[in-house]
Amino acid sequence: MDEQQKNRPVDVPVRVRYADTDKMGIVYYGTYPIYFEIGRSEYMREKGFAYRNLEELGYHLVVVNLEAKYYNSATYDDLLVVRTGISDIKSRGLTFNYEIYREGTLVVSGKTKHICINSEKKTTSIPPHLLKILKDAETA
Repeated sequence: MDEQQKNRPVDVPVRVRYADTDKMGIVYYGTYPIYFEIGRSEYMREKGFAYRNLEELGYHLVVVNLEAKYYNSATYDDLLVVRTGISDIKSRGLTFNYEIYREGTLVVSGKTKHICINSEKKTTSIPPHLLKILKDAETA
């Protein structure tokens, strides 16, 4: 992966399913954190360390804070793009940043803060190999 690709956010297409919408046919606000998770998982995979690898080592990145700001609506069958980047990387945690677009229009932005825990559910440092990958991939 070249230097320019390392620092680039990852874009993931997501098609709105009928189950993602409310009675009015608009994406239910509680669905967006699921889209954030899709973006986060694909971000990790594309940067070279799938979330599954972290779990196999006995670690988890748990969400301790979630923020979302809604600008526009999305509806059934819209094709959305979830753009994911990272910031604020510390030895025990980090922040993922998200923007979700529909045809170039910002629908929602948000962020999730995570801490690393071990298999005993105790806060711990992010494994050094992953920390290096994340710092190399950090975006503003």
